[in-house]
Amino acid sequence: MSAATTKDYYQILGIGEDASPDEIKRAYRNLAKRFHPDTNPDDPQAAERFKEAGEAYGVLSDPEKRAQYDRMRKFGPFAGVRSRGPGAASGAQAEGGRFTTDDLGDLGGISDLFSSIFDLGRRRWGRQSGAERGQDLELTVEIPLQTAARGGRVQIVVPVAEECATCSGSGSRPGTRSRTCHECGGGGRISFGQGGFAVSRPCPACYGRGQIPTDPCPRCHGSGELREERKIMLSVPPGVDTGSKLRLSGQGERGIRGGAPGDLIIVFRVKPHHFFERKGLDLHCTVPLNLAQATLGSRIRVRTIDGKRVALRIPPGTQPGTRFRIPELGVEKNERRGDQYVQVRVEIPEELTAEQTEMIREFAESVGMRY
Repeated sequence: MSAATTKDYYQILGIGEDASPDEIKRAYRNLAKRFHPDTNPDDPQAAERFKEAGEAYGVLSDPEKRAQYDRMRKFGPFAGVRSRGPGAASGAQAEGGRFTTDDLGDLGGISDLFSSIFDLGRRRWGRQSGAERGQDLELTVEIPLQTAARGGRVQIVVPVAEECATCSGSGSRPGTRSRTCHECGGGGRISFGQGGFAVSRPCPACYGRGQIPTDPCPRCHGSGELREERKIMLSVPPGVDTGSKLRLSGQGERGIRGGAPGDLIIVFRVKPHHFFERKGLDLHCTVPLNLAQATLGSRIRVRTIDGKRVALRIPPGTQPGTRFRIPELGVEKNERRGDQYVQVRVEIPEELTAEQTEMIREFAESVGMRY
């Protein structure tokens, strides 16, 4: 990896530079499942690996950010830059081989490139940062086909970090004071990296607050927040399908230091139905007919996705596999409705009496059927 980059996201996910979006997603899901904090509560290294995988996926899954990151990895000359001396060409100043946000500012467009990926440029190390927007949450919600086809309301439970009501988010026992965090010097953020430049992240010692409680809050144990489950009544628009997304503004993680909360991104998964199969906006089903109904014709009642039944005329001589269309009884989306298609399956009696067998034989001979 080039010395100009701090982390090799491809190496973190265990993929090659030419990995497809599906390969990136698959690698991230495997790592997230393996190192999720809920399944590794006593392993701090697993939590760090989980965060790294999420950071890598956040960049490589976005085509624009990935392109910027790929270009950034090729800027090898940054690693060789040293402090500016007489006669040096215009460029960045370095302190002990590490770049700061001031250095990035001298690089013009490159500063913007780094800023868009790592959120640098707007902050300086060692100073208290302002309000920060909370993280977005992504939640998969499973819904029945009926709700996907017509829309509806479902209750969901969202695990979020809420501000501790006992200490109002300070992390300190009420009535006690806090001290300046020795890790970040009160800035709330720390920088780390190697070679080319440093990356800023919220300080893990003080949770980005810049202050350490001398007497931690007994309820949140000094974190200033509690993991809680928030119940939300979700309105599902008609026509959603597996993979469809819905963004709920302000329903994500709470902001830092008074920042706006993030968003909640709902990813829908539609449950398979035992009777209907969805194809686009159309619904397909199969119904059985007996030999008399198919031969002589009949009227049958077919169920719909709304739970009602509609009459369907079966003409005489209907062949197995014949498909009938019932207009506008399919999936609804954008003021349009698909159709319902009914395919018939003719069921042949498995056992006949001697008299019935003789009657079938006489019928076959009368119409010239071979048997």
